[in-house]
Amino acid sequence: MKSQLVIVLLALGGTATATLADTLVLQNGRRIQGELVGVSNREIEFEERGNRRTLRIPRNEIARIEFDDADDRPGFGGGFGNGGNRDNDATGGVPRGMRERRVNVKAREPWTDTGIEIRRGQEIFFSADGEIRWGPNRRDGAAGERNSPTNPNRPLPDRPAAALIGRIGDGNDIFFIGADPGPYRARSGGRLYLGVNDDVFTDNTGSLRVVVAY
Repeated sequence: MKSQLVIVLLALGGTATATLADTLVLQNGRRIQGELVGVSNREIEFEERGNRRTLRIPRNEIARIEFDDADDRPGFGGGFGNGGNRDNDATGGVPRGMRERRVNVKAREPWTDTGIEIRRGQEIFFSADGEIRWGPNRRDGAAGERNSPTNPNRPLPDRPAAALIGRIGDGNDIFFIGADPGPYRARSGGRLYLGVNDDVFTDNTGSLRVVVAY
């Protein structure tokens, strides 16, 4: 059941904090169905339903956003905070004013492009849920396999198998995330990619739903 939670963006001193949006209502009365994927001080990024086009709209053109309850979406807790409906205060250690983007990390793909450009020294926070199946009777969340043995073929050999990992740029700047929200301070600048710490992807299924605050 839709809760019709309404947030007037103009009244916010920082960033809008829910990441599961249903309807974007503009000042001219236009209503756009889709999903909120990012918010900055001057504009929001909203993925339009149907054509999956990402719109970038100045905040002064927006009247409100009507959200679904996070609990109505199975398997996704709505990001940082309780139940997905955060107020404008920093929660879970995430500083106020950070942008957020939701990324679906598929277990069958070595790396998923988040579309986020990271600066050297920038702090990044992660919130992940979901489950991947990565072999017979092997199911794990973002933390990966417990008591996982070292495997030199994985991107991070001495870290848990199937855990959430990140990479910045096209080189070897690979770092462990797991279930730790961070912050992670970037050692280099470039595009942010997310993946799972595995060496064979053909037998993997499922995905991790990750909210990145940056």
